Amino acid sequence: MIGNAIHIENVSKNFGSVKALDNVSLDVSRGEIYGLLGPDGAGKTTLFRILTTLMLPDSGKAMVCGFDTTKDYARIRRTAGYMPGRFSLYPDLSVEENLKFFASLFGGKVSDNFDMVAPIYNQLAPFKNRRAANLSGGMKQKLALCCALIHRPEILFLDEPTTGVDAVSRSEFWDILSDIKQTGMPIFVSTPYMDEASRCDRISLINSGKILETGTLEDILRRNSMPLLAVKGDNNYRTLLALREAAGVKTAFLSGEYIHVFTDSLCTPESLASIEGVSEVKAINPDIEDVFIKIMGNGSN
Repeated sequence: MIGNAIHIENVSKNFGSVKALDNVSLDVSRGEIYGLLGPDGAGKTTLFRILTTLMLPDSGKAMVCGFDTTKDYARIRRTAGYMPGRFSLYPDLSVEENLKFFASLFGGKVSDNFDMVAPIYNQLAPFKNRRAANLSGGMKQKLALCCALIHRPEILFLDEPTTGVDAVSRSEFWDILSDIKQTGMPIFVSTPYMDEASRCDRISLINSGKILETGTLEDILRRNSMPLLAVKGDNNYRTLLALREAAGVKTAFLSGEYIHVFTDSLCTPESLASIEGVSEVKAINPDIEDVFIKIMGNGSN
């Protein structure tokens, strides 16, 4: 593999009047886990379908492992492993039958590359004769990952792989990805869960088809540093409305039992504490979810 594992340059895609992707550009290096973070409808799946040659861009260029997604689609389909967001295996086939089928699609047998999936498959082995439809959410995701890896791809695409599974299964899945990364395989993964940013080497934040920020988690947090206060009110909805009208407040939004408030230097905890109904004000450090909402609220970086 020469150069970047993925190179995306000014890719746009429209569906009628909806701009799903708006001049998206990014590069994924070899041997890294790269996360694409954003809410539903942000454009993540559209970008993944373009990169895996299931859809053509309206404009721009995308390269995967040195191959052009529009000209070299056959090469990319042999080179890439793809796990779509929706469970797409055969529900009436058993675990073992699904794996055999996907190996055969690439002209091989499970035994040819079993070492690639053995650590994951060993967790599935007690259920090898169980139909895929009857697996738990976490086991379905592990089976789908095995099927994406059974032809020993050069790059792995995972579109929201942990959506709909429990917290323990999510953590186990990311541990598996960390092990795969050690083989040198680049992994491009999308997720709506902001807490998964810490499991990636680099990330891009995407919303409404636009890349808002790119870099390591630490870089993005540093670039968007701004005083953040956690405020609690007797009635958080009324307090939220009052805070949004207060001088020096840049962005205010609900976060659990608190309201998170980005402020400028003219706004102090004391000034917010004086607002009617406010019962508590404390300074906190912003996390990636706070930064994402702040960027969206500003409409820019």
